Amino acid sequence: MSITLLIIAIICLIVGILGSFLPVLPGPPISWLALLLVNFTDYGHFSNTFLIITAAITLLITLLDYILPSLAVRKKGGTKAGEKGATAGALLGMFFGPLGIIIGPFIGALVGEIIANPTNTDQAFRIALSSFTGFLLSTGIKLIWCLMLAFWFMREVAF
Repeated sequence: MSITLLIIAIICLIVGILGSFLPVLPGPPISWLALLLVNFTDYGHFSNTFLIITAAITLLITLLDYILPSLAVRKKGGTKAGEKGATAGALLGMFFGPLGIIIGPFIGALVGEIIANPTNTDQAFRIALSSFTGFLLSTGIKLIWCLMLAFWFMREVAF
């Protein structure tokens, strides 16, 4: 049973890291699940305090992931249409590979802002760029956290 849980935990780590880039996968919670799973094996153990602290940070990062891009749009004076466009662009971008994932939120925010205010394309571009920056920042934070979780996992499981 321990080896099965260990294999599932390793899969969770890999999926969690991929989830840092893919908007439909909650990367940090999946990576954190690997830490929890290894606790139920003979291969490693984390203290309850460590698990609670990392769970709280994981929850905070997950919440920030949803807030940061729209906060960036709002900070630049964007509309709800720009926020919704950025979200739609992120989801649709997944179907166009890595490049789509990266530029999807930008294009979505740009289209949303142009629809909301067709006379001010310069402002729409600045808002879309802000959305893109928020997306990159959020992705970077998630990736760094998932890699940290993977490091702690590997350090604990290493023989």
